[in-house]
Amino acid sequence: MSISSFLLGSVNHPSIFTLRGNFHSSLSQVAPVKCALGQSIPKTQGVLAKDVIEMEKRVFVQTYARQPVLFVEGKGCVLLDEKGKEYLDMTAGIAVNALGHGDVDWVNSIIEQAGKLAHVELAQRLVDSSFADRVFFTNSGTEANEAAIKFARKFQRFTHPDETEPAMEFIAFSNSFHGRTMGALALTSKEKYRSPFEPVMPGVTFVEYGNIEAVKKVIKKGKTAAVFVEPVQGEGGIYTATKEFLQQLRDACDAAGALLVYDEVQCGLGRTGHMWAYEPYGIFPDIMTLAKPLAGGLPIGTVLTTERVSAALTFGDHGSTFAGGPLVCHAAIAVLDKIQADGFLASVSRKGRLLKETLIHKLSGNPHVKEIRGVGLIVGIELDVPASALVDACRNAGLLILTAGQGDIVRLVPPLIVSEDELEQCVDILVQCMSSLDGVA
Repeated sequence: MSISSFLLGSVNHPSIFTLRGNFHSSLSQVAPVKCALGQSIPKTQGVLAKDVIEMEKRVFVQTYARQPVLFVEGKGCVLLDEKGKEYLDMTAGIAVNALGHGDVDWVNSIIEQAGKLAHVELAQRLVDSSFADRVFFTNSGTEANEAAIKFARKFQRFTHPDETEPAMEFIAFSNSFHGRTMGALALTSKEKYRSPFEPVMPGVTFVEYGNIEAVKKVIKKGKTAAVFVEPVQGEGGIYTATKEFLQQLRDACDAAGALLVYDEVQCGLGRTGHMWAYEPYGIFPDIMTLAKPLAGGLPIGTVLTTERVSAALTFGDHGSTFAGGPLVCHAAIAVLDKIQADGFLASVSRKGRLLKETLIHKLSGNPHVKEIRGVGLIVGIELDVPASALVDACRNAGLLILTAGQGDIVRLVPPLIVSEDELEQCVDILVQCMSSLDGVA
């Protein structure tokens, strides 16, 4: 899944309809209603879901299989449909809305922004908090990965000026997802994403995720420009790399003169309980790509690089018309302020442990549950059958969840500000709805 919403707002979910994901917008048109979690959430009057659904079918390219629900308002981890029904959001717009819906400081940062040099400040903040020396802004994760592809190829030409055919090939992994544009799509392993648009960019070899011996056989000096890897795979099924795998991958890239690229579009920026997913490993990439949560729902992507890689690039090698705008960058600074505040990442780790432990305690005996895995607030529940019936049952019960992998994995990526009570509520609803899988083939 990629990220989209029916109209502008902070929901950012491709399979649902939204009018105003931002709790603070158009307040004069709504009347307040009290939700079960004690938050005051407005209710929109006179909006009919069927009208919006019919309109969407008429005017949009039908690339998303949307669920029959229309969200009109949201606050924190709670969304409201047009009838006033509450939903606990455990999707965060597919890991985009890290601060939840309508965060006051995020909204104020946008209102206050008026041409400040926010893109420079944001770049400095990202450099100071990571391995990187340089930053390039884009508008999305797939654009960031496209830039990383170009940077890797230019680096090989720059460092081997006498080679008529320098290394231009790439290695990616099973279950990988790097985006939907043609270069990033070529690095995405799932056939269903690539096959309708082939031929995609040639020169990509896929290797089993975590299998370092297989990787060593295909990384070749003079052939491999870069290896792309997600430290934690999201769309692929919530698979986490081991330290040994990343270390040996780093060593193999160094030996072959290839670059190591971390895609942290989904798993970076606090999602794992660390600022960056690579941090607990202590194994640094040459390039890292970011996007989803960085601006709290506004479009931004980022490529972080070392000075060594950046030195290969010169004026005109790459660009973007809209990337790095002051409004979006100021919103991103507000997100960084929250995530880097004292205790925030520790709270994500604590809540992640609680979520996983509670799921294991309450679901591990269920015959449909094969494995529960993940780290921080990116958790997967692998099932023995497709998860679509469970997704529908949970939505009807007021809980929003995602799928991953081959559709047999429930993906939980709530806003990072989710409370422990909300996590407990999520698990209780999941337990109640598991019977929806009985009889599913």
